[in-house]
Amino acid sequence: MHETWLEALAGGGAARRLRLRVVQVAYGDEETPEQRVQRVAGLVAQQRDADLVVLPELWAHGGFASDRWTQRAEPLDGPFVGIMREAARAAGATVHAGSFIERGAGGMWNTSVVVGPAGAVLSTYRKIHRFGEGERSLLEAGTQIVTVPLRLAGRQVATAGLATCYDLRFPELFRRLVDRSCEVLLIPAAWPAARVQHWQVLGQARAIENQCVVVQVNTAGTHSGVAMGGRSQVVGPTGDVLARAMDDGDEVLSVELDLDAVSRQRADFRVLDDRRLGRGQYA
Repeated sequence: MHETWLEALAGGGAARRLRLRVVQVAYGDEETPEQRVQRVAGLVAQQRDADLVVLPELWAHGGFASDRWTQRAEPLDGPFVGIMREAARAAGATVHAGSFIERGAGGMWNTSVVVGPAGAVLSTYRKIHRFGEGERSLLEAGTQIVTVPLRLAGRQVATAGLATCYDLRFPELFRRLVDRSCEVLLIPAAWPAARVQHWQVLGQARAIENQCVVVQVNTAGTHSGVAMGGRSQVVGPTGDVLARAMDDGDEVLSVELDLDAVSRQRADFRVLDDRRLGRGQYA
């Protein structure tokens, strides 16, 4: 399969196939952030046959550890991003490093970082919709809708849209991303077990209504007294679940994405062309 994919890419009518690794990270309070970053960076570096690796939200600094966010916050040029850049270089893959608590001029943010295979930072996204008292009181809200090109052998094969966890509950964000030509939606999360059914259903809904591939990467384990939901999943543009983590521990999902399935679905069932609201027809 890999040889066929390479041959297709070298030819004129290249198939758009992307080798994806979804890295579900499980952790508890006994592991320090520094230990966890080193452990997960080593796991990322091992994904040398991948094109794209995606990690969860706040897996290093703790999704529910808001009492320690101020202490753990880092600038974009701090150790977290530096180690993830090295891991991306080692893997030779584009790495969505999940998110971390960013400290910058003007405050702190829940910031996602995408790093290219050469180690350069390709894109950052500050979470727009803040969840709970911890995020609302400590973190600033992001203001920018962010996309990132996905490349294979030097050519762009798709555009991905970035969102984080609680953003999943706000469909208007994903419509805006689709209007910016997104075919893949990357959604790291720290989603608790108590509402994990919502996580699964909402991911399928976003895929169906936007005719996109949805990549959802959650944390697992228990930290700060909160049991996490796991159940990371990859959903195709028809809403079919292509892969789902079934363990509540560390797990790596390996999926070869057929990006042409997005264009086929949009051509065969032209629901996006039939939109009446949100395109200027109504005030």
